[in-house]
Amino acid sequence: MAGNSDTVRQTPPGILLIRKIRGKDWSLTTYRYIILLITFIAYACYHASRKPSSIVKSVLCPDPVKGPKKKPWPIGEFFVRQEFVGLDRNVSTAKGWDPFNGTHGTSKLGEIDLAFLACYSVGMFVAGHLGDTLDLRLFLTTGMVGSGIFVGLFGMGYFLDIHAFGFYLIMQMVAGLFQATGWPSVVAVIGNWFGKRKRGLIMGVWNAHTSVGNISGSLLAASVLDYGWGWSFILPGASIVMGGIIVYLFLAAYPEDVGFPYANDPIPGSERLPNDEESHMQKGKTAAAENNSGIRYGSGSRTSVGLLQACLIPGVIPFAFCLFFAKLVAYTFLYWLPFYLSQTEIGGEYLSVKTAGNLSTLFDVGGIFGGIIAGYISDKLKARAATAATFMYAAIPSMLLYRAYGSVSQTVNIVLMMVTGLFVNGPYALITTAVSADLGTHSSVRGDSRALATVTAIIDGTGSVGAALGPLLTGFLSTRGWDAVFIMLMVGALIAGLLLSRLVVAEITEKIRRPVTTSNGWQNNEAPATQPLLRDQS
Repeated sequence: MAGNSDTVRQTPPGILLIRKIRGKDWSLTTYRYIILLITFIAYACYHASRKPSSIVKSVLCPDPVKGPKKKPWPIGEFFVRQEFVGLDRNVSTAKGWDPFNGTHGTSKLGEIDLAFLACYSVGMFVAGHLGDTLDLRLFLTTGMVGSGIFVGLFGMGYFLDIHAFGFYLIMQMVAGLFQATGWPSVVAVIGNWFGKRKRGLIMGVWNAHTSVGNISGSLLAASVLDYGWGWSFILPGASIVMGGIIVYLFLAAYPEDVGFPYANDPIPGSERLPNDEESHMQKGKTAAAENNSGIRYGSGSRTSVGLLQACLIPGVIPFAFCLFFAKLVAYTFLYWLPFYLSQTEIGGEYLSVKTAGNLSTLFDVGGIFGGIIAGYISDKLKARAATAATFMYAAIPSMLLYRAYGSVSQTVNIVLMMVTGLFVNGPYALITTAVSADLGTHSSVRGDSRALATVTAIIDGTGSVGAALGPLLTGFLSTRGWDAVFIMLMVGALIAGLLLSRLVVAEITEKIRRPVTTSNGWQNNEAPATQPLLRDQS
């Protein structure tokens, strides 16, 4: 059921201060850049705070036997060779951390990942609906500060010498609930400020925050690992708290909050905002009194869309289940790639935990390019489903090659890792950003409804169930060998592509059909019965 959203919101205090200092307001374009920057920083902080668990896995549950070193590392001091300590240089003396260093250590690490991602997935559905009814700025701030606190508390287990498995389980579960506030909120904010024109490319570039967060989180966690694994959680936890403060001070979640019209409101004679920013500034003057007082009744006349109504939007369910398998693959790499690198002989040697963490960031470098390329192609072709499916199919041979030849040398490993990251993260980025935003402003919910956060929550929440399942299965399958893990990942990528088959056929059919030209010379773009779901309606 839909509910009224009569939330009273205030203009962010940081913006009020800047207005007083400058004596005038920013333009619409400037606000959009600010929104992109703040939401980029915010979600990069979210992902950075998720990386420590993957970095410290090999410290908590070390492999007792390491092979001999045969070849020098060719890349430099940043990626250093494994240094062994003790009388036998081929044997690691690391003892790990109880309760993760036993026979079932990897399984317990998988259960920790499952606890986090399961709560994240469940919380996503609730957070999405709340995001459409509450003040997104305050909602996002609360989520970021709460996430930072519980990520830090997990690390405090090291300093307090806590060895109870239940403590770490509970910390991850609560952190997962707070983390669920992030994605529906930031996608809703971007959707509020940007129409559909070039949305795929804009969000492809913007979605680099995922990989930037993963990279920065890995580097932060690895940089302080020598001082104790607890610091690897406390530092990223502190960073997301700082990000939450920035969001509270400067994020204007809705254009109306600072005097501009909502980007997706239907305007008589046009569905697109006019290009002349001066016209926006004139419209903004009508709300000047409210802005100066800092209080707005932003979306008071709009209604939020219920979960059931959002599920009935064409395309939501197929993309949600596709993302289930896409995130199963992506999050397995996110949580287990550093561990895999440290436990696999590459170029005749094993890598240190710190080196493996640093090296794993190159997977996300490939992911940055994948998100941008997928967004650009989908904009050009106006075919989101076909683009996502193609990338998922291409990920299958890339993962096969990475498993088969990644151990040949460090250079080959890096190249294949980046290519795999490109194809794995490309569709994941596209579906969670442009696709979710497109469906959240779909024509079936135009008018007085806001479904952005709710639709995003349904799609990403369903995907997060797969994200929880992948790392959990990896914890068990890795004890039988990594070949079993890669088979699981390739099967997941195949199913993800197949789930979009109907939408791909609809998009191709639409491309084959030529637009009908009417007698007055205008092209009739009326959608056929099998309309591709994400046609650009800007």
